[in-house]
Amino acid sequence: MAGIEDYHNYGKYKDLRADTGPGWEPAFPEGLRPSRSIRPKELELKPRAPPRSPEEDEEAVVRRYVGVGVGLATLITENLLSHPFVVLRRQCQVHNLSHRYHLVPITLVPVIIHLHQRQGITTLCKGLGSILLVRGMTLAVEDLISKFTPWPKEVNADSSMKAIGQHILLKCVSLAIVTPFYSASLVETVQSDIASEKPGIFDVFKEGVVRLVSWGSPQKGRMLPVWALVTPTVMYGLLKYVVCLFTRGITSRFLHSQRRALRERQGAFPREMRQSSEDIEITSSLVGLVAADVLLFPLETILHRLHLQGTRTIIDNLDSGYEVTPILTSYSGIRDCYRTTVQQEGIPGLYKGFGALVLQFAAHVAVIKLAKVMLTELGRLLSGGGSSNGTPKAPSPQEEIITESFRPQSYPYAQQQIPPYQHQQYPRYPPPEMPSNNTPVDESHPQFFWTH
Repeated sequence: MAGIEDYHNYGKYKDLRADTGPGWEPAFPEGLRPSRSIRPKELELKPRAPPRSPEEDEEAVVRRYVGVGVGLATLITENLLSHPFVVLRRQCQVHNLSHRYHLVPITLVPVIIHLHQRQGITTLCKGLGSILLVRGMTLAVEDLISKFTPWPKEVNADSSMKAIGQHILLKCVSLAIVTPFYSASLVETVQSDIASEKPGIFDVFKEGVVRLVSWGSPQKGRMLPVWALVTPTVMYGLLKYVVCLFTRGITSRFLHSQRRALRERQGAFPREMRQSSEDIEITSSLVGLVAADVLLFPLETILHRLHLQGTRTIIDNLDSGYEVTPILTSYSGIRDCYRTTVQQEGIPGLYKGFGALVLQFAAHVAVIKLAKVMLTELGRLLSGGGSSNGTPKAPSPQEEIITESFRPQSYPYAQQQIPPYQHQQYPRYPPPEMPSNNTPVDESHPQFFWTH
């Protein structure tokens, strides 16, 4: 029989409750509960946090789903809704003879209106399919290389220096392989719809393979060979990845520490945070993207001009928004492109189209804020967290009960609260009738009993 081997110890401990010394007291008042439960007088019992109510659980679920929804909205905004501003920015960057630099967003408003009036609403959506294909190809190449090599796709703060170096090498190799396809995608993004034929869905693969085959020599005119474009492309992609990752990590740690310090000053338990970790990660990612794009904007301008050189591309003239213009440049490399741009256009020439970047991230932040507000209100309505007039729901009687202390789990009846019941007296028998001669009744020994 299970446990029979310990039966001989029963006699040693069976009278433990009876051996109460001066350092012990009954755990419950006499008469209400069994008084054999004992506890030490010197034991300091700290009250446990009360269990969360169903409304608090529903609120936590709503916050989690709101975080997922905002993350999905961020992904859609970054890849789809930001594309028109990417088209404007790239057209400004590659136009070396433009008179307007569009450093502020307000100068782009009449240009956008003119483009829509002349070419339709889809004029700023060109090249979207090719950009998504190139991004998917980059992820596929990284995944394929990581399967056949020991190079990791992801690293964290606990990774070794060897793993970090292999991860950087994986990024460099994947960017080098995708370079010709990036050039083909750039051409589809900036070329004018009214002066060029609309490309097909898979033309980016065809043009990329053609440029990849002619790795060592250009195809025509002043087009640079692919090997001359690999170095600036890999350098730009790697710097953008490192700056974004580094800035995101610093921002995330700073927001977490700020939120924790605020909660500790308010006296609340830091585990219950109004701002979830998903919100902090979304904010950190956005700050990382902004920092990387702003710091590397001049290098991106030089890179796009090198990729577009010799492709005979005709773009929209963003000085007015009504005309088109060809791109005719003759740079020998990244240094020559930088030197020529500074001499002919000045330092601001490296920041052409910066206003489009400002519009892009302003729209990005607006979409995230709007999605968060809408999803939060929708979650509250579905969970019934508030009334129709916006006032919070009244608490239930159980929520209004505030327990003063909680007993440990190791003692009997630990979870039951003992209210201070008062002893009440009730007569066992009805009082005798008064005699007719008004003789007083002897009430010195009434018969009563205690009820609890």
